[in-house]
Amino acid sequence: MPVTAAPDLQALVDRICAEMSAIEARGKVADYIPGLARVDPKHFGIAITTHDGQMFAAGDADTSFSIQSVSKVFALTMALGKVGDALWKRVGREPSGNAFNSIVQLEAEQGIPRNPFINAGAIVVSDVVLAGHEPKEAIGEILRFMREVAGDDGITIDNEVAQGEADTGFRNTALANYMRAFGNIHHPVEQVLGVYFHQCALAMNCRQLARAGRYLMLEGQHPDTGFNIVSPMRARRINALMMLCGHYDGSGEFAFRVGIPGKSGVGGGILCVVPGIASIAVWSPGLNERGNSTLGSLALERIAVATGWSVFNQREPG
Repeated sequence: MPVTAAPDLQALVDRICAEMSAIEARGKVADYIPGLARVDPKHFGIAITTHDGQMFAAGDADTSFSIQSVSKVFALTMALGKVGDALWKRVGREPSGNAFNSIVQLEAEQGIPRNPFINAGAIVVSDVVLAGHEPKEAIGEILRFMREVAGDDGITIDNEVAQGEADTGFRNTALANYMRAFGNIHHPVEQVLGVYFHQCALAMNCRQLARAGRYLMLEGQHPDTGFNIVSPMRARRINALMMLCGHYDGSGEFAFRVGIPGKSGVGGGILCVVPGIASIAVWSPGLNERGNSTLGSLALERIAVATGWSVFNQREPG
């Protein structure tokens, strides 16, 4: 049985939102894509949806933003649905210890990325999602999946951001070509990157993103339909990867301070999953030196302290 949620989550998110608004050191907005560079760093939004279907939100929770690498969680879910554990022959499951767009390890490790959440690993995942489709069809499948898990047909792809990704994606192009040289990319690089860039350009708000994470909170089950998106074992393993690798070379620090499986994106969003209890989305576009939301990380640390939701806390049986 899931642990009962903290008694007044609305008061908690309201308080944290007020605390975040008073902080001036917000980090730096990602500026390598014009669509991200224009976002006001004063934004802060938070939404928590609980295992019993309640929603608690504050701040800019209804403002859409580019979820960027948070999308890698959902692309991974789709790829595992297509090829199962065969995926792990092409992508590892270990923390990288390097920047999210690093090429350093690929040569030593024969073109096999360390995990599916660094850029190289996510590009391999896009290659898997693309299999059997034209790029537009694969992009459509990703969008349909996101709408399904969030229960919201209003989710879109920001085409301006996708184009900005393509115009500035030289390092991602290098990663993809390098892996293709090792035989770990099976489709034309430009097609794989087209899928990857559009996936990263998904536009969602905190409420939608929190709802999208519900199946990982509920052992793989979609709460609206009762059907399993993934098996309970696969949901646990995706959560484990989020804990170990979800914040690039800042994953250890996030586990140390927050202790909740999560995935960040350079758009300033973070999705966290408290198994059996809650799915949390925060958004603040200012980033720290590791590329993770400065205020988002701080807000999640305060939530973990206030609720005891860290997975490292001892809980009484339900």
